[in-house]
Amino acid sequence: QVQLVESGGGLVQPGGSLRLSCAASGNIYRISTMGWYRQAPGNQRELVATSTSGEGTNYSNSVKGRFTISRDNAKNSVYLQMNSLKPEDTAVYYCNADVQRAFWDRLRNYWGQGTQVTVSS
Repeated sequence: QVQLVESGGGLVQPGGSLRLSCAASGNIYRISTMGWYRQAPGNQRELVATSTSGEGTNYSNSVKGRFTISRDNAKNSVYLQMNSLKPEDTAVYYCNADVQRAFWDRLRNYWGQGTQVTVSS
């Protein structure tokens, strides 16, 4: 099995910064895409940012220029640096990854348990 564990959420004032981390562990042969999604109360889960090996990064328009996604492939980890945070960024942030567990296996999608980010004065 594969587990994704997020950390780094919390309460921050508008204009502040937070850095989220996500580490994947378990039976991992290769990770293709790692990314972050978020879900605010009453809303659907939405893409924040993704990073695909060999293809680059992708951001939602609402966070472009404020958030930066990065990866450490040696640690099977992905990070989200969030700057200039706004109250509308308040949500549960979920880590997501497409993982190949063995050379003969297909890519499988996994989710973390989520970490709360609250932007409020």
